[in-house]
Amino acid sequence: MDAIEAARAVVEEHHPNAQAAFLGGSVVTGRRTATSDLDIVVLLHGAPAPYRASLQYASWPVEMFVHTEATWHAYVERERRKRRSPLLWMCADGLLLFDTDGLGARLAAEARKLTTAGPPPVPAEEIEDRRYAISDLLDDLAGSNDQSERLFIATELVRRTGELALAIGGSWSGGGKWLARRLETTTPGLSTRLHHGLREVLSGRVEPLVTVADEVLEQAGGRLWVGYRRTGTP
Repeated sequence: MDAIEAARAVVEEHHPNAQAAFLGGSVVTGRRTATSDLDIVVLLHGAPAPYRASLQYASWPVEMFVHTEATWHAYVERERRKRRSPLLWMCADGLLLFDTDGLGARLAAEARKLTTAGPPPVPAEEIEDRRYAISDLLDDLAGSNDQSERLFIATELVRRTGELALAIGGSWSGGGKWLARRLETTTPGLSTRLHHGLREVLSGRVEPLVTVADEVLEQAGGRLWVGYRRTGTP
């Protein structure tokens, strides 16, 4: 059973009265792998939406994201504020499996409009928080002689440096493989340099990773430590 056939069968089995459904993720792109799952967005009139569930159908692992029109808008808005919306992208880039009343087409058009417009601007305070966190990690990396410590410090430094690059570049963010994919588009070559820097840390040399992290930091104002302050909630 191919991906599209399986996705339609899953929706028919679990929600035969659905208004619309999308198949998103890697299975509808050239990035499909042997472990790719079926990411399916289902639109219902009401309960039991909203919910998310993981299941197996035939040989396919399935992630099902079930919404009403109202909850779709609410979740998208919440995710947009974080500049990371898997739901939005599944509908913008995904395949519309069926559409009984036009809702799917409307949401697909809105999703494409929102993804093209880009995420909201990053608050200056958030950029400072990211600069501070990376500066702290760079100090930890410079001061550590323990190889196990360096592994986890460097891994965290790679992730946070990539996320800062996306933030200052006005790009959508992402986690895991999507962080790498967003970086490919926003700052070509950075992911490769971060990968090289991490490998060098594991070989005992921190300088290449420090260099690339500092280059990204400089675009945001440089390292930040002295003078950083945040007021807590009483």
